[in-house]
Amino acid sequence: MLSPQDTRRGQLLRQYVRARITRMDQVDLALFDYDRNNTLYFFLLNADEQIYMRYGGRDAVSPDSYLNLASLELALEQGLELHRRYQQGALPKAERPKPLFPREIPLLVERTFKRNNCVECHLISDFQNIQREQDGAFDRVTHLYRSPDIKMLGIHLEVPKGLVVAEARDAAQAAGMKPGDRITAFNATPVWTFGDLQYHYDKVDRRARQVRITVDRGGEPVELPMALPERWWWTDLGFRQSTVDPRVYFASRPLAETEKRKLGLDTAGFASEVSYVDSVAPLLKSHQLRTGDIVFAVDGAVRDEIANTAELFIKLRKTAGETVTLDVIRAGKRMQMQLRTFRMSFRK
Repeated sequence: MLSPQDTRRGQLLRQYVRARITRMDQVDLALFDYDRNNTLYFFLLNADEQIYMRYGGRDAVSPDSYLNLASLELALEQGLELHRRYQQGALPKAERPKPLFPREIPLLVERTFKRNNCVECHLISDFQNIQREQDGAFDRVTHLYRSPDIKMLGIHLEVPKGLVVAEARDAAQAAGMKPGDRITAFNATPVWTFGDLQYHYDKVDRRARQVRITVDRGGEPVELPMALPERWWWTDLGFRQSTVDPRVYFASRPLAETEKRKLGLDTAGFASEVSYVDSVAPLLKSHQLRTGDIVFAVDGAVRDEIANTAELFIKLRKTAGETVTLDVIRAGKRMQMQLRTFRMSFRK
């Protein structure tokens, strides 16, 4: 234990039996379920394998956007309190999910166990998705776009204070959330940490239009039905180790209807302006897009029921490694060009 024993954190940690898992070979993946592209993740549980809470989670900006020592101490305190309640019989037991072990994932067996390789968290996630893709069970919106960003709802937290709201904007503000509120439940499930909140948010059906968030406001519970904005599940996938993600090496912003109309484009289409081109695109000969280009069609398709940009259309509708044809407007001139997506391989 690196925390000095005479500190508050050290005193809290001394009341826990601490275990670090370095190999996932024998871990029940269903019980210890989480987004495996997190850099750090703690489960606070008891000897009956009842999970009290999770501590971890991240956003696309940084692996520790929602993690610091103050919030960890708060979680440790809450964990001890929940354990006391459990021992007193005041905390009901949660039903254990059906076990799932790494050896039950055929691709994982083939490419790790049989080769005597380490079964790592990100490999489990990646092989699960490759297996889903092969089995025809891969839902890109659910399985690719994991851990939606709560800032998409306008929720900004005071990280050292756990789930205390620092600022409420957009959907959160419209629902009545206020600075100083402390989030206590998500869709009627108690949450204690950002890890809890993000985990249960990730479990929301991507077709959902509303969630219910309960907050503590001055000691009183207040339930806030919150409308989910369009594409609330979208996150930047750049940091993820996902073989099944078609790498396109550009980003774009959706055009407004007035901009589309001015260019003579389908106002309901996904026409978008290239805002960023990755420096590796020319090296890999992926495409010849430039910032300012307008991409208004992919393989002849100009609209989609979900995608609002060309690159999102590619990620949702094309297979990693596939080559597509883009219709592009550059400096007023229309042209076509090829874009080769890439299937990355994240192996040792």
